[in-house]
Amino acid sequence: MRRTRQAFDEQLEQLQQRLLEMSAFVEAMLEKAVRALRDQDAALAQAVLADDDTADKMDLEIEQHCMRLLALQQPMSRDLRIIGTTMKVIADVERIGDYSVDVARTALRLAGSRYFKPLVDIPKMAELVGTMLRDALQALVHHDLDLVAKVVRDDDEVDRMWYRLLDELEMKMQQDPSIVPQAIAFLLVARYLERVADHTVNIAERVAYMETGRMEDLAASHRADYAEEKAGSDEPPRAP
Repeated sequence: MRRTRQAFDEQLEQLQQRLLEMSAFVEAMLEKAVRALRDQDAALAQAVLADDDTADKMDLEIEQHCMRLLALQQPMSRDLRIIGTTMKVIADVERIGDYSVDVARTALRLAGSRYFKPLVDIPKMAELVGTMLRDALQALVHHDLDLVAKVVRDDDEVDRMWYRLLDELEMKMQQDPSIVPQAIAFLLVARYLERVADHTVNIAERVAYMETGRMEDLAASHRADYAEEKAGSDEPPRAP
């Protein structure tokens, strides 16, 4: 019995390792996509598109590993939470890979254009989002609920960055309609990054569920605080 349990624990550890490898791969995809956009590097953007097939294969492999563990073992309640969390997390990570591809496609479309402004805000957003993803996965590995809370707090800052950029580009488009197509492309990229942050919060919430056995909307209170903050400012309120 002890040997069987040890073998099962080793398989769970392998599963976690593969999840970390997939997450690191997808995080690199996102970083390369944003760099391709910033540097107008079409070759780098094409490399991100090619990486998507690898990410999809990793997703399928991990899902099949989870299904084998469920079918061939008799996992206990905590084991079930680990396996179930892994299946949910890879879905979010795979979606982050899809958003990385969306950013890379935008980089390809704009590769031959002259930017009307230096690309500063979007790389800053991407850097924070990458930190969130790393923190969420470290929370998973180390069972760290403090890191889960940090991910949720960082999501608030990503929201603020998104709305500041939205307000800025709306004003610039009103002043100079000729920049509208490019500004909309930048807004879409920023929106992709905001959605990546949301998927990362999903991962953090799943880690909290794995550790506590309770599935909670951890970002709800932060959304309420953010709405109150916006309502108290001079800016028109937006829903985060």
